[in-house]
Amino acid sequence: MSNRLPTVTIIVPARPDAGQPLATQAIRKLDYPASQLELIVARGKQPAVQRNTAIKAARGELLYFLDDDSRPASDALRRAAGHFAKPEVKMAGGPNVCPEDAPWIEQLFAVVLSSWLAFGPSRARYTAVGTARESSEKELILCNLIARRDTLLELGGFDESLYPNEENALMDEIQKRGGKLIYDPEIVVERRPRPTLRAFMRMLLNYGRGRAEQFRLHPTWGSALNFVPPLFCLYLILLVIACAVALARELKPAVVLASLPSVAYLIALLFDALRSAATRGLARSLAAVPLVIVTHVFYGLGFWKGLFTRPARKAAAQPVEVVLEHVTL
Repeated sequence: MSNRLPTVTIIVPARPDAGQPLATQAIRKLDYPASQLELIVARGKQPAVQRNTAIKAARGELLYFLDDDSRPASDALRRAAGHFAKPEVKMAGGPNVCPEDAPWIEQLFAVVLSSWLAFGPSRARYTAVGTARESSEKELILCNLIARRDTLLELGGFDESLYPNEENALMDEIQKRGGKLIYDPEIVVERRPRPTLRAFMRMLLNYGRGRAEQFRLHPTWGSALNFVPPLFCLYLILLVIACAVALARELKPAVVLASLPSVAYLIALLFDALRSAATRGLARSLAAVPLVIVTHVFYGLGFWKGLFTRPARKAAAQPVEVVLEHVTL
């Protein structure tokens, strides 16, 4: 692309019965010429189908995907557009961070989401990490993602049989074809985490299930790290069985031996909390420790479920209705 600012279509999926997306307010404050912008709110009940429908109707050279509650920083789009001056760059994005005024429980979830022990390299999706760089699907997230429209049309858009993780499979395919993905920690949106512990656990189950289904349909070495939580769940089950058997037979040394990995895990949790305390505060970091354990268990359970469930069929028995709203900016 030349030095001129490219045209951009902003795509926001929303439920059919929802009001005007919260994202709209922030979109109107973007430091970007309104004449170069198009906003499409895609209403429906299957986000991948909604986004694919909007992609086909979009007129922009770039597509900016936001969730309905994403609030991009005013300079986010202008900064992102600069990365596409290089033709090999096909996607760019950055973190979605928890607002400072979010409730206490959501602040704890934000600590967990930004934890290396809980989310590994994917913590970059929830907190600014490092500097702008070539990256992978591990660090980019669909609620704050910019892509070339022609690339997505060429690849057929998002895999509608995957939800979540439809963007991850697409990014893997882009890289296989030589395209580059850019993570820029300064391309920021604010987005509140789940509001309750129950909703947070449900999210973890869905994330685990989605990753397992993605691995089944689009296997890559990049998913190897995601096998750690399900193996951790398996270890916990075997630990309980081993300890019960060892205690029944009065084999106390065997109990100690079987427990050593869990002791190392608890030490790792403590060090992770101390690392987090430097930026998140000691009280919140310590309070989040049990939630890190919850993350590993529920993500692992979701992953096991995803290994045996059948991903949704692309061609549903009943077509998914999508209504596109072109919003004036």
